[in-house]
Amino acid sequence: MDFKDYYKVMGVARDATEAQIKQAYRKLARKYHPDVSKEKDAEARFKELGEAYEVLKSPEKRAAYDQLGQGPRPGEAFRPPPDWGSGFEFGGAGPGARPGGDADYSEFFESLFGRAGGGARRGRRGFDTGRGEDHHAKIMLDLDATLQGGSRTFTLRVPELDAQGRLVSKERVLNVQVPKGILPGQTIRLAGQGSGAAGEGTPGDLYIEVEFQPHALYRIDGRDLYLELPVTPWEAALGASVKAPTPGGVVDLKIPSGSHAGTKLRLKGRGIPAATPGDFYVVLQIALPPANDDDAKAAYGAFAAALPFNPRTTLGV
Repeated sequence: MDFKDYYKVMGVARDATEAQIKQAYRKLARKYHPDVSKEKDAEARFKELGEAYEVLKSPEKRAAYDQLGQGPRPGEAFRPPPDWGSGFEFGGAGPGARPGGDADYSEFFESLFGRAGGGARRGRRGFDTGRGEDHHAKIMLDLDATLQGGSRTFTLRVPELDAQGRLVSKERVLNVQVPKGILPGQTIRLAGQGSGAAGEGTPGDLYIEVEFQPHALYRIDGRDLYLELPVTPWEAALGASVKAPTPGGVVDLKIPSGSHAGTKLRLKGRGIPAATPGDFYVVLQIALPPANDDDAKAAYGAFAAALPFNPRTTLGV
């Protein structure tokens, strides 16, 4: 997927004001409107222009888009980083909203904002005038937050335009009670923390979508946790008792004799908490000592002589 430089599409600087963006759009929209333009690529350019304007006219979408920087180097494929959009508070649908709407946006746009990203949604009650708009945000949690639950403090950036029409952000600090066992993609609802309503109406809610930061040791799959554990060839072949880190502390793990790379050992119920908790899996990886001196090379030679073995027999060679 190619990165789209919406500033370049509209011919404006990255620090352009709201008025400059609107002026550039009106000028280019007249130039490339398919009903009047004689340019060969008018329809494609007009569509691309509309997509760029959809992002840059919105303080929220623009601030999130600016997180991406200048994009990848020429020839490199673009993929949104896992933490894209985190830390921003959005009104309406927010980025990555569930598909909906009829707008024909590019794959790049939809990967960031979802198909519903072009249209604002009011609260759960639709466009009721007596209720404020719901807001959405995404936060990145560490693994301990879901394993232990409890209170966490987060700072959200709320993009807005200043008096000159330039994009600025204010900060909002929230204390959030994280449910024990929450999973990536699930949301936490903060009642009344969205937009205020006109008059004495009910404020909207703030929905916080949870994603996890990558962990240095463990991989998350649903409620299960995985650890890749290096073992020596003799520990795998002969069996051994080795130390292994888990979120609950270091354990003594029994390696069965005859294990191999990819052997999976299960510690039941030691994954992410729930009524039926996930499991903790240890996946064995064979680590070879380096042959970096004469003694090590001689040991490898003796090992090869004592145990003739061809691991490629199943390949017919």
